[in-house]
Amino acid sequence: MTSTTPALPRPLALPDFPWDSLVPYRRRAAEHPEGTVDLSIGTPVDPTPALAREALAAASDAPGYPAVVGTPALREAAVRWFARRRGVTGLTGSHVIPTTGSKEAVALLPSHLGVRPGDLVLHPRAAYPTYDVGARLAGATPVPVDVEADPTTWSLPEGSPVMVWLNSPGNPDGHVLSVEQMARVVTWARARGAVVASDECYAELAWAEPWASQGVPSLLDARVSGTLPDGAPDLTGLIALYSLSKQSNLAGYRAALMAGDPRLLAAVTEVRKHSGLMVPAPVMAAMTAVLADDAHVDAQRETYRRRRELLLEATHAAGLVNDEDSAAGLYLWLRGPAHMSAFDLVGAFAELGIVVAPGDFYGQAGAGRVRVSLTETDERVEAACRRLAATDLLRA
Repeated sequence: MTSTTPALPRPLALPDFPWDSLVPYRRRAAEHPEGTVDLSIGTPVDPTPALAREALAAASDAPGYPAVVGTPALREAAVRWFARRRGVTGLTGSHVIPTTGSKEAVALLPSHLGVRPGDLVLHPRAAYPTYDVGARLAGATPVPVDVEADPTTWSLPEGSPVMVWLNSPGNPDGHVLSVEQMARVVTWARARGAVVASDECYAELAWAEPWASQGVPSLLDARVSGTLPDGAPDLTGLIALYSLSKQSNLAGYRAALMAGDPRLLAAVTEVRKHSGLMVPAPVMAAMTAVLADDAHVDAQRETYRRRRELLLEATHAAGLVNDEDSAAGLYLWLRGPAHMSAFDLVGAFAELGIVVAPGDFYGQAGAGRVRVSLTETDERVEAACRRLAATDLLRA
């Protein structure tokens, strides 16, 4: 009896994992006598708030399976948070579900919504790579577009545009979409039966006006979505994602939210039920606690503001220019002289023991730029600033 080697699944056409290309630069940075300053990935380093840890511990006796849709307390806390912090009213528990971090949601949402080969998934030109990956996982075609421009000017390949990703404030560039810009995309998408999904995980980190005082607009804001006869926002075809990783230092908890059109969320929930995609009950308790508290968010934002000002001053003095439209978020979006590529800049930083991310990770719009995170300790940020002041970073 002969045996036959099982046929393996056809590999997905995924890009190389971009962070692997930083390995030699990390090695070089680690040779610095005062150690590495890692300003690349953007993982929080400050303590998780005590109220989150206490809520997690109190809920740690959790022998049963958690509900995919979340606890009633969590959904109510999310509804109140959207009204209080994002200016989104009219939501109910049916408009919100928790997710195991926002990256999972970004990667799987196209598949959960039934996106198929031949479909087009649009995303910003300078973009978090997972928008592209999520489209490919569904067999669809990812298409970068200028989401700040009039959508009627977009030049699209053959195929059906079924989904448009927005990311405001943007990663990596910190751009914020206005109410008018977002509403324009919603109108365009609805005319074509396409879903609009907005990744809003940096919304609490606004630095420039008018966003610092007025708040960053949400896709679910009635000024963007339009309203129903009862005055509630018309959420048809709209989904917003939010993460507690940045505002509350819960990256290790994998704690995020998805909100919007209840018809779409019901379909997503069915897939998540079959897949067993459930947020652990203790994590949901921690999420409930932090969504009800604004003081720790304000304190964390002040910490990032202070680090941002130090890094802006140091990188400007070194000859780098931050994007003039970078008004919010967790990163500086820097360019150097025209003769230096993004990886030239990464190498120059590595010589100083500093690790940054090349703009190439975020699409062709990132050529010649680097992304610099605000997520290092005060001591490490200050060390990076001293090194930048003591050395000619841009020497040929």
